[in-house]
Amino acid sequence: MKLTKLMQTLPVYQTIQSIEHIEVNGIEMDSRAIQNGNVFICINGYTVDGHDFVDQAIHNGAVAIVAERPLQVSVPVIVVQNSARAMAKLASYFYHQPTQQLHLIGVTGTNGKTTTSYLIDRIFRAYNQRTGLIGTIQMNIVDQSYEVKNTTPDALFLQRHFAKMVDHQVNTAVMEVSSHALDLGRVHGCDFDVAVFTNLSQDHLDYHKDMDDYLRAKSLLFSQLGNHYTGKPKYAVVNRDDSASEVLIKSTAHNVVTYGLHSEATVKAEQVKLTANGTSFILVANDERIAINSKLIGRFSVYNMLAAASAAWVSGVPLSTIKEALEQTTGVSGRFEPVLCGQDFGVIVDYAHTPDSLENVLQTIQSFVEGKAIVVVGCGGNRDASKRPLMANVAVQHATKAIFTSDNPRKEDPVAILNDMEAGVVGQEYEVIVDRREAICAAIQQAQPGDVVLIAGKGHETYQEVNGVRSHFDDREVATECIEVKQSKEK
Repeated sequence: MKLTKLMQTLPVYQTIQSIEHIEVNGIEMDSRAIQNGNVFICINGYTVDGHDFVDQAIHNGAVAIVAERPLQVSVPVIVVQNSARAMAKLASYFYHQPTQQLHLIGVTGTNGKTTTSYLIDRIFRAYNQRTGLIGTIQMNIVDQSYEVKNTTPDALFLQRHFAKMVDHQVNTAVMEVSSHALDLGRVHGCDFDVAVFTNLSQDHLDYHKDMDDYLRAKSLLFSQLGNHYTGKPKYAVVNRDDSASEVLIKSTAHNVVTYGLHSEATVKAEQVKLTANGTSFILVANDERIAINSKLIGRFSVYNMLAAASAAWVSGVPLSTIKEALEQTTGVSGRFEPVLCGQDFGVIVDYAHTPDSLENVLQTIQSFVEGKAIVVVGCGGNRDASKRPLMANVAVQHATKAIFTSDNPRKEDPVAILNDMEAGVVGQEYEVIVDRREAICAAIQQAQPGDVVLIAGKGHETYQEVNGVRSHFDDREVATECIEVKQSKEK
């Protein structure tokens, strides 16, 4: 592609040296990935500034540089006001605007994004669609899985992989969309057809100045559906039972479909029955009704299923197919995932890392536990510190026994994090075990027949980050080891 043609996507820029006759065969923001014929885009990130790596990019074969300031180098420099915004436009054009060729569904909210995204993916697979999925756990393109680093990757990664989905004849793509990604413009250039909102509770206040700012960022997904009514119909799917729903409904000019349990929603669940082995309800969409018998557990699972069903329903999937997919789904990795080693007590691993999600999971356990509910929980370092005492308070209020421990302390002192947690439970009984492995084993050693041990916070994660270094650590593997040790002692 001619560089002059590519640059036509940007309304304002300044060139240093002529860009005539330059052919471009790729775009990169990582100087180490540059190959001959690539354009290097300088992104000023959290930890490094791409402008500092221009010489390496040129050495590796960059034929032009996109930067936010003039640079004295041997290849043409294109100066833009915001290189991240420019990258989104350039990437979308270079990869032939792939999301316009996909039915793209974005899911945002504090809790439930991963499960809802996976349920949507499974519904469309049951509908004989070729699907793509970008989420916290991984990226899937048809039957291939790939690792991802962020909940929502950067714009260049997204456009490149949406183009790959198009090449693999994907029909429907589903993506978790974080508030960070929305605020930083990572999803600029993504043409969403359905935007789904799960819920809003406290999280990420290390990044957002307050809850209003957090909600503002979430609302961008809905406002970016656009104001036009031509072409493919677009839908906002909103949890009507959440108090933030009104703001999101007002943020979009497109069709709004609501779901919920308690309100007059478009799509709702009636006659809900929650048991230790699953969930049943009547799914109602306008005048259609169908019975759902799911293996997923808990009221929060009902909301996730309603969100997924609504997104599929507005996309034309019949309720019979939605029923088939929901009833066949057994769960998502690290989301209320049982650890089964033949023990006579329950062990559940869950990603719950906000006060609201932890309360939901503990309330679900309390609805079926025969003995004690024991929770192992911590809070991440270098993240929203204000939720630490809230998490601790939820733990002692909704569990029989709470053990506070480390959860990715990153570059913070684990003891300081635990002190913040303890500040929320003055006068309450709890135990503190800094080492997470020891904490999990202690909880399992204490468990008696009929008890349930909840290991919260990390879910699907397979690492523990201490002093900025990641080491392998999987709650499920550790729990299995601890159960086996307990069983060997009891023989």
